[in-house]
Amino acid sequence: MFSNKDLKNLIIPLFLEQLLTILVGLADTFVISFVGEAAVSGVSLVNSFNTIFIFLFTALASGGAVIVSQYIGRQSIGRQFIGGKKMAEAGEAASQLLMISTVFSACIVILLLLFGKSILRLIFGRVEEDVMEACVTYLRISAYSYPALAVYNAGAALYRSIGKTSVTMYIAVVSNVINVIGNLIGVFVLHAGVAGVAYPSLIARMFSAAVVTILCFRKENDVYYTKRWICRWNAGLLKRILRIAVPNGVEQGIFQFVKVALSSIVALFGTYQIAANGIAQSIWSLAALVCVTMGPVFITVIGQCMGAGDAGQAEYYFHRLLKVTVLFSVVWNTAVFAVTPVIMPFFDVAPETGRLTVWLVLIHNAFNCIAFPFADPLGKGLRAAGDVKFTVVWSLITTIGVRLLASALFAIIFDMGVIGIALAMSLDWCVRAVVFYIRFKGGKWKNYQLI
Repeated sequence: MFSNKDLKNLIIPLFLEQLLTILVGLADTFVISFVGEAAVSGVSLVNSFNTIFIFLFTALASGGAVIVSQYIGRQSIGRQFIGGKKMAEAGEAASQLLMISTVFSACIVILLLLFGKSILRLIFGRVEEDVMEACVTYLRISAYSYPALAVYNAGAALYRSIGKTSVTMYIAVVSNVINVIGNLIGVFVLHAGVAGVAYPSLIARMFSAAVVTILCFRKENDVYYTKRWICRWNAGLLKRILRIAVPNGVEQGIFQFVKVALSSIVALFGTYQIAANGIAQSIWSLAALVCVTMGPVFITVIGQCMGAGDAGQAEYYFHRLLKVTVLFSVVWNTAVFAVTPVIMPFFDVAPETGRLTVWLVLIHNAFNCIAFPFADPLGKGLRAAGDVKFTVVWSLITTIGVRLLASALFAIIFDMGVIGIALAMSLDWCVRAVVFYIRFKGGKWKNYQLI
């Protein structure tokens, strides 16, 4: 079903898109630092809050992507469309995803505009007034962009499901250029403070949402939006989408809660350990790029194979994609680690902080290239096959029962500090990887039916 060229056209644009997003995020942080400490603090706090909703929109889009991919697989055999017929059911699923994403994000915006300031005070407590003012301003403008973000994710899910990941890559390029130029103008020309970095993000997201939505209406695509399907409430189809999206959303919500709990543990240690952990996390996000990229690839490929009712093809591509993921991840993580000691002198930190950062990156990258391909992309592939409940439950078990508890054990009781937290994270991946691989080899995932 997928040639080497098909897989390459899926993977490379996705990887470049994710890499661009990370690099632009670093550039944003650099520009924001010129606004002042209160602005940096406010944006940082709200971004941690924004991440919750970003993950919710992503979870919803992932649920839609699985269903769309399975419909595409069922309606196409051997990559040839039956009688030249367009994929009506896949198009209806994509249209319903757009509708529910818009409704869901609009409800969140209304709630945040009404209760946003109270929520911020509840979460972040009595921060200084100028920091809270920055938080409120940034959250209000960010909230306006939520519908655009949700709509873009829905459209991107459709294009990734049909294998046209280069489209989302090109949109990301233009969108991020708009964001960076807007930040520079807002901060250095208009001197608009927090608003100067918030509005460019809003404009960039609106641009991305508008472009991808217009493209999704093109009937030249095999799968496309249709107005009558967008305005219709198909309870059965929405149930299939939410059957995947809701567990994913719950999982991501609990994962964010655990991250907050781990942050409180990190705060118990000395300044140099906190600084090293913060620097290491920014490098970790770059190192994890391969597995982040391969997740949507697993969803598209395995979803289409299972939709076509060909579990044998799905098993073949499971093995093939895992080999690609591990090989690519080993090369990438090795390269990132090799660069880490070179870039550390650019950080104005003590030598002991630099040395600890390098150790943290070494631990992360070693397990990220060996265990994480089985703990994350493989899990997404199992969900694309319909094995949702098992993968979500075990993800929650390892996140709470292994990562959180082992972090407290290693970091506090064994007095290993942030090294202990990094080891606990790696142990979480290892346990999950073993469980998912045993599940995959057992073959029970072949018996599920989503559509």
